[in-house]
Amino acid sequence: MSDPAGNLAQISRRLQLAEAMRSKTGASAAARLLAVSKTRPAAEIRALALLGQHAFGENYAQEAIAKQAELADLPLEWHLIGHLQSNKARIAAAAFEWVQSVDRIKLVAELARHRPSGMKPLNVLVQVNIDDEASKSGCRPDDVFALAEAIAAEPRLALRGLMAIPAPDPDMQRRREAFRALKRLFDRLGARYPGIDTLSMGMSEDFELAIAEGATMVRIGTALFGERS
Repeated sequence: MSDPAGNLAQISRRLQLAEAMRSKTGASAAARLLAVSKTRPAAEIRALALLGQHAFGENYAQEAIAKQAELADLPLEWHLIGHLQSNKARIAAAAFEWVQSVDRIKLVAELARHRPSGMKPLNVLVQVNIDDEASKSGCRPDDVFALAEAIAAEPRLALRGLMAIPAPDPDMQRRREAFRALKRLFDRLGARYPGIDTLSMGMSEDFELAIAEGATMVRIGTALFGERS
């Protein structure tokens, strides 16, 4: 990462512009930036943290634990955004503040069972396979409410909203439609559960579009850290 300060400043400016455009439609909540730090060394995370970036997203629980140990002196917020196997739920439940990739009932039960009683409830997002891609994790849109009900029933979990990774379609209008479909689902969920406040969608190449369509959190890796070598 050759210029962490420049990269973060540029992303911050683009976020501000996107939020300003959205505010003209009457939307109020600003989108949070989640720095996707998977495969990145702890030193690069530290560089961004010292510039004010607080929240980081990792794909693998065990990889994240090693980085957390190196960065234990910093007050960081860790999100698990990758597919979570049930046998890794014990690790994830204790190591993260957020799990954004909950997509099945069994995982809900495992995370709740292993969340330490001395910690705050684990913030959970339901991951939705909004484009019905065979290769993607996430539940079907029709299954969101059953999952949400299971999460809401667990005292050690806090249902916060939805996450999705729409298909990387070169046609941005199709991506817009996927974002809109997710926002409609998010609004329906929020009408039933008052704690719903987080819609995690949008990445490096489409986060401005996602913000325009209602994202409250965007997950950015490449535009912050640069291409992986």
